[in-house]
Amino acid sequence: MISVNPGAALSLQRHQYRAEHWVVLSGHASISRDAEHIELGANQSIAIAQGQLHRLSNNGMEPLLILEVQSGDVLDEADIERLDDRYGRG
Repeated sequence: MISVNPGAALSLQRHQYRAEHWVVLSGHASISRDAEHIELGANQSIAIAQGQLHRLSNNGMEPLLILEVQSGDVLDEADIERLDDRYGRG
């Protein structure tokens, strides 16, 4: 589960070894995936392919709750390549 507060965003990132599938449980998701910008609401989903540049943001007024399913050879934090991070993580 991923919870994103209003006005917050995850880092701009990609994964070398895993793909992700996100299902919006509640709130409104703003997603950057490579050159695309996608808006999703509750009960909608998106696939993030291995190697795709992506960022999840909450531009709404309510908390965003996402169910994330990961698949691939490496499913840990070592497989996160952060290209831009508001919180100073490398």
